Amino acid sequence: MTAPLFETICFVGIGLINSSLARAVRKHGLARRLVTLDADPEACRVALELGVTDSAFTDPAEAVSGADLVVLGTPVGAMEAVALAVAPHLKPGAIVSDVGSVKTAVIRDVEPALPEGVHFVPGHPIAGTEFSGPAAGFAELFQGRWCILTPQAHTQPKATAQVRALWEAVGSTVEEMDPNHHDRVLAVTSHLPHLIAYTIVGTADDLEGDMQQEVIKFSASGFRDFTRIAASDPIMWRDIFLNNKEAVLEVIQRFTEDLTALQRAIRWGEGEVLEKRFTKTRAIRRAIIDAKQDR
Repeated sequence: MTAPLFETICFVGIGLINSSLARAVRKHGLARRLVTLDADPEACRVALELGVTDSAFTDPAEAVSGADLVVLGTPVGAMEAVALAVAPHLKPGAIVSDVGSVKTAVIRDVEPALPEGVHFVPGHPIAGTEFSGPAAGFAELFQGRWCILTPQAHTQPKATAQVRALWEAVGSTVEEMDPNHHDRVLAVTSHLPHLIAYTIVGTADDLEGDMQQEVIKFSASGFRDFTRIAASDPIMWRDIFLNNKEAVLEVIQRFTEDLTALQRAIRWGEGEVLEKRFTKTRAIRRAIIDAKQDR
């Protein structure tokens, strides 16, 4: 039997991603002991009841003492406070990582809070569903998905290698990336689509009663997909937009310009313009399928 990568892993915030990672770690025998730290006693109770982790605490000192790896899975806006709370109780040589969708802000908020001798390896698994909470997790969530790591130049290579090995062991393909570049890429691939989904579903919600009910009743696949995205955790997405606002605002501006161009083409009956744009977008869809990211 292969030796585990870590003796003890503490999952701070036991939502969808961390509960899935805990299940995957247990399934593959990657740690001897799994611990939950969550401010919500009910989340701790559920995590224990489902066997997601071996122990669960609301007190940072009890949870992270002795942990070799601490994975921050709270909303991005809470990570600074969480890092400050756990920092005094981290053992020398411990590794801290995270699963946040924004990297520049997380590095800005978390790294200064950590004591010397503790290694920070920021991470972002590109995986998820619209569900949240410890009961929503499943071990296969990361199979065939990307995980992006954004270590700094001063990050200990051994620590980065250990975090990489963990994600690879649970089925992810790992790539290292500059944090600013990560935030710009994710603004296009994830953050803008969620903003559009929230907007479209919000527009439907503002319709008059009869029209709103018919929109729900006759929802085609496109609108149903938007409602799935718009059902994502509102606190998590609030924090993502506020902490990646420069990149998001930049891509919103570009999207608005493209949308205005399409609006003009529809108004003036410019079928060739529409067809050219739709042909180009089909190629993107095919590339996603070829890359096996269609799930």
